Amino acid sequence: MGNDPKTIDWDSIGFNLIETRSMYKAICKKEDSWSSGGLVPFGNIALSPAAGVLNYGQGVFEGMKAYRTVKNRIVLFRPDMNAKRISISTKRLCMPEMDEGLFIKAAKEIVKDNTDYIPPYGKGSLYLRPVIWGTAPVLGVKPSDEYTFIIYASPVGPYFKGGVKPLSLKVTRDFHRAAPNGIGNVKAIGNYSASLFPLIKAKKEGFDEVIYLNAGNEQLIEEVGSANLFILKDNVLKTPKLAGSILPGVTRDSVLTLAREILKIEVQETDVTLKEVCSADEVFCTGTAVVVTPVGKITSEYGEHNFNDGEMGKVTHKLRSLLIGLQREEKEDIFNWLYPID
Repeated sequence: MGNDPKTIDWDSIGFNLIETRSMYKAICKKEDSWSSGGLVPFGNIALSPAAGVLNYGQGVFEGMKAYRTVKNRIVLFRPDMNAKRISISTKRLCMPEMDEGLFIKAAKEIVKDNTDYIPPYGKGSLYLRPVIWGTAPVLGVKPSDEYTFIIYASPVGPYFKGGVKPLSLKVTRDFHRAAPNGIGNVKAIGNYSASLFPLIKAKKEGFDEVIYLNAGNEQLIEEVGSANLFILKDNVLKTPKLAGSILPGVTRDSVLTLAREILKIEVQETDVTLKEVCSADEVFCTGTAVVVTPVGKITSEYGEHNFNDGEMGKVTHKLRSLLIGLQREEKEDIFNWLYPID
């Protein structure tokens, strides 16, 4: 029933699962609405081998974090955005549409019950993984008759080993992350299984991650395997527009707002070509897990392209500092993004 939090070395945790005390669980029939659930001990769940999620991949998930702040509070960062996105994801995959109020209530409950697993201020966060699976047996290709919603948690440190360092990325034309008019714009579990082989292949070649191109137009970039991508050129910040195959990241939205409202730089959500990326002044990726992480080198058919002599760019650094400062309450929460855990 969870690791003993007293034995955790907070200075050495990475982005790996550490079992906590409890998880939130709710069940909903296909024709019903999500209405109730509760905490259960962290542990395995039993599934039929014919479960819809196992046979047809009918599952969605989210990623979010709780932090200890400089004001000695525990806060969630923008859980309303995750609630809205999982609601869209469930609807797209023919699941009972997740109730946003229940989602936030469940997230708060799991944090409250596992507060002793939240790393000390400045040493990490409590990562929450909400998931919804089609769990009833189903033999023909059709939606499941019953769904299970779970939120489990784990204390985490940096996503990439060795702390924050500029990433080395590889552009691939051999694989696509998502197809036009597919499900690339929702957080479906199948989207990530497709990225595993390209990622393993890239890591064997010495890269940290893969940049995927638009399946309909390979002149345009889309995403990194587990994050959104940004470029800065002549003090204009650009990121690929949400055109149906790109995940609308919570951190992506936060960075766009911080750049526009705080740094007062021009922001464009638009088509971004591979050539533009290779000639950018700064490149970085964003996500709940990676936060804001600089890119130091990109290898593509156009050769090897280095950025900022292997250091974090000035604008990248400012955006990362602003975002982390808000999450830790080191800066004023002028956008009302924080949800305190009472």
